[in-house]
Amino acid sequence: MTPLLVALGAALGAPSRYLVMHLMRTRLRTTTVAGTITVNVIGSFVLGLAVASGMHGSALGLVGTGFCGALTTFSTWGLELWEAWVDGERRHAVANLVLSLVLGLGAGWLGWTLGG
Repeated sequence: MTPLLVALGAALGAPSRYLVMHLMRTRLRTTTVAGTITVNVIGSFVLGLAVASGMHGSALGLVGTGFCGALTTFSTWGLELWEAWVDGERRHAVANLVLSLVLGLGAGWLGWTLGG
């Protein structure tokens, strides 16, 4: 049952990522980097909340592995960092790295705090 719940969570998380990033680009006129940071921060918060609330087993598979795993994107973040670095935009790459880590860890902590 857990693999099906992970798949269901992913089926909800991936379109959620697309929608958040699309809305940010079209309505708020933000960059792709801002969308990546946003979905990663949201996913960190939701995962912190889920774990702190005592979620485990199949429920954690649905929310944590499935939804949060498909909502967040480490590979896009890594590519954005690499491209900024190679393009000589090293300040942007470092700012993205620091901002993502601080906001992601902060969101995870906040979720953990609120969920506990």
